[in-house]
Amino acid sequence: MTGPTAATARTVGVELGSRSYEVRIGPGVRHTLPELVAGLGARRAAVVSARPAEWTPDPGVPALHLRAEDGEHGKTLSAVEGYCRRFAAFGLTRADVVVSVGGGSTTDTAGLAAALYHRGVAVIHLPTTLLAQVDASVGGKTAVNLPEGKNLVGAFWQPSAVLCDTDYLTTLPAGEMTSGYGEIARCHFIGAGDLRGLSLTEQIAASVRRKAEVVSADERDSGLRHLLNYGHTLGHALERATGYSLRHGEAVAIGTVFAGRLAGHLGRIPPERVAEHHEVVAHYGLPTKLPHDVDTGELVSLMRLDKKATTGLTFVLDGPDGAELVSGVPQAAIDTVLTDMPREAPPA
Repeated sequence: MTGPTAATARTVGVELGSRSYEVRIGPGVRHTLPELVAGLGARRAAVVSARPAEWTPDPGVPALHLRAEDGEHGKTLSAVEGYCRRFAAFGLTRADVVVSVGGGSTTDTAGLAAALYHRGVAVIHLPTTLLAQVDASVGGKTAVNLPEGKNLVGAFWQPSAVLCDTDYLTTLPAGEMTSGYGEIARCHFIGAGDLRGLSLTEQIAASVRRKAEVVSADERDSGLRHLLNYGHTLGHALERATGYSLRHGEAVAIGTVFAGRLAGHLGRIPPERVAEHHEVVAHYGLPTKLPHDVDTGELVSLMRLDKKATTGLTFVLDGPDGAELVSGVPQAAIDTVLTDMPREAPPA
């Protein structure tokens, strides 16, 4: 990497043999996009962006610009079809590149379109939310939602590069920034260490570094990669149960507190470690209580739809040897922990 961003950026490698790539983190790294596109030898690009033109960098080659809309409602098969049809009309080939610019829903949807079009076109992600920078854009998981559940249709398709430009974060509303901290908070419990004293750039880099380690060891989610779903089983259920009015990071934060409580209830961790889950989540200004109006039975039903739940209710839980996948968790234990969790007060 050359230019004024090189001195201030952090670079994390995702080691996957011939498919390895860099994640660049720091102010202004979006401006290295033309260098990366040229390195791929692409002659044209399809830029799928949820951001204004002034925040969408020029890829340095003739480009088709497609408007995306961030949010779970946009993660659909029809959106993927729409992108692919526009790619075809533009004449995009397997030698070209797709560029996504937006939050996690945009990187997911554009990434899946890139994975499917011509059975795979290179993709470069420019995640513009904290949530997407620390998690969604890295690791090659792409997916869209069905009415029956979140992320049920997808593919593994590794990007050619990821540019986590921290300048984008200055444009976010406070609630969106707080949501991003949900993924940083859960990293505390999956081997990233205590990130609370670090700068934001270092927190992002540390989170990406831990994810890169896990993805390099288990690209296809057959074992270790389950750790990255810490807090997500209940988190995804909460998103569905609230009609996605609860942001993803907020839902994962509540799911992380629940995971600590469930691990404690099952005797896997001592009370002080249970309390640590609450303390870390609360430190980042994230919610720690269940929404006032969610139904416990509905949450359990939704958690049964989780992709990990191949042998009964399954969670990633802390334990004496760290976090691990635990299958066949008794529903009675889940019901007890959910019932005992505090709830937010109903609106006045």
